[in-house]
Amino acid sequence: MKPDFTNLKALYINCTLKKTPRISHTQGLMNLSANIMKKEGVDVEHIRFVDHNVAFGVYHDMTEQGVSQDEWPELWKKVDAADILIIGSPIWLGEKSSVATLLIERLYGESGRRNEEGQYYFYGKAGGCLITGNEDGVKHCSMSILYALQHIGYSIPPQADAGWIGEVGPGPSYLDEESDARNNDFTNRNTTFMTYNLLHLASMLKKNNGYYSYGNSRGDWDDGSRWNFENPEYR
Repeated sequence: MKPDFTNLKALYINCTLKKTPRISHTQGLMNLSANIMKKEGVDVEHIRFVDHNVAFGVYHDMTEQGVSQDEWPELWKKVDAADILIIGSPIWLGEKSSVATLLIERLYGESGRRNEEGQYYFYGKAGGCLITGNEDGVKHCSMSILYALQHIGYSIPPQADAGWIGEVGPGPSYLDEESDARNNDFTNRNTTFMTYNLLHLASMLKKNNGYYSYGNSRGDWDDGSRWNFENPEYR
């Protein structure tokens, strides 16, 4: 039976260094995944993070900390509404972009929120990432991004990352015709599997209203619940 994903919302945040309307090769790969979701009836939205004046910091609104402007509170509404978050990043010196680091820091600043069950706020949401670049670093960047997402509460399905890289040294990038990247079966397969695994996990989480709160509610812990936790005696 074909699953129904039409009640899901997905947010793609592109952490390219290039402002609109410059061509983003990372966006090209993200569109591959987003098109699958759209065909499955998912509500899809894109943000190019560098187009917005987002302040550095880990408070919800950095203008309350003396910064003159911060668009994060408005962007947060879109993050909050999404069942699935996909972070896209280019590779620079083997690392995710500085823009991706800024995004993760702002997400981290929201991670202390609680849901109705007293759990950390991102419980019940699914996350993944897409990486593009030359030389090397796809898996390194994916490890960093996926670790951060799961640490703050996102759920990570199997095969939750995909990417494309060119040969060592300056050369064609993902959207350049001479790279033939759009015909790379490995990238196409992994991007497709990532997309559907995110859909499956997000759908299961939504149907179940996230995770049961037994054993993982910060609110219950603060109220004194310890479930089956105890410090064993050592001799």
